[in-house]
Amino acid sequence: MILEKWGATRDEIASPVIGDNLCPNARIIATRCITIAAPPDQVFPWLRQMGFGRAGWYSYDWIDNLGRKSATSIEPHLQTLEAGGILPGGPADFEAVIVDPPRALVMRLSQKGRASKKITFVLAYELRDCPEGTRLVTRMRARIDLPGGPIIEKLLLAPGDGIMLRRQLLNVAQRAKT
Repeated sequence: MILEKWGATRDEIASPVIGDNLCPNARIIATRCITIAAPPDQVFPWLRQMGFGRAGWYSYDWIDNLGRKSATSIEPHLQTLEAGGILPGGPADFEAVIVDPPRALVMRLSQKGRASKKITFVLAYELRDCPEGTRLVTRMRARIDLPGGPIIEKLLLAPGDGIMLRRQLLNVAQRAKT
């Protein structure tokens, strides 16, 4: 599916991304990328403040932020996220596994709760220097080990995540360059 590799080059799809090891048995792997006309240190703060009830997810706010608009400015009080911190996701939380400003942010579905042993979802953001500013490379790796898991992954998770992440990348790019 095209959304599984939106904006990515063949090299980006084939190369490792930080956090790949956190879901080694993924059935869904998607690499999505965008070039942003700003250096990594101007892009990273937008990622660090993400989360439901925080700055939002910069995607379709009516879906993933209950209609509340995502932030349009850097919020200093939301720049404290470190590894081990929680990014509220709405119905489920994400744990920040790697926070390496201004180069990487990796989150995974929180390992708390009954379903956590059956659902693995990792989303990595890697910021790479490029002549135009920043190449933001994302990698989603997921596996659902529940009845019907492979069908849910293919029919719901992969396309839904692709639609939302594409909008997120476009919005982060717009915000970071202004």
